[in-house]
Amino acid sequence: MNMDTIANGLTTIYNNEMRRKKECYIMPASKLLGNVLRVMQIHSYIGEFEFIDDGRTGKFRVQLLGRINKCGAIRPRYSFKAKDIEKWEKTYLPARDMGILIVSTPEGVMSHIEAKKRGIGGKLLAYVY
Repeated sequence: MNMDTIANGLTTIYNNEMRRKKECYIMPASKLLGNVLRVMQIHSYIGEFEFIDDGRTGKFRVQLLGRINKCGAIRPRYSFKAKDIEKWEKTYLPARDMGILIVSTPEGVMSHIEAKKRGIGGKLLAYVY
């Protein structure tokens, strides 16, 4: 049983993208995973997604657009300062201005681009490109 819902969800999305599926179901659901999906949707990596309450933990139905080359969770969840974001970009992303890091900050879950604009640090959650 996988306890990391973000890693589980992103692996499910990646596997279904590689098989050219139009949608996938991610179980179990969590608020944090929902926020990660929202950031991916804002940056046009996935289409619409919805929470389905099945009486247990719930699940997400995610529309896939075929725009993801690679995505995954970052474990352990490294802390970073606003000035160190570029170091982590070089570590996890293949090129400048390609892909996003999804980060958790005191102001909520957002992309590294928005965190850089606001000048705030936090913890690394995932990468998508």
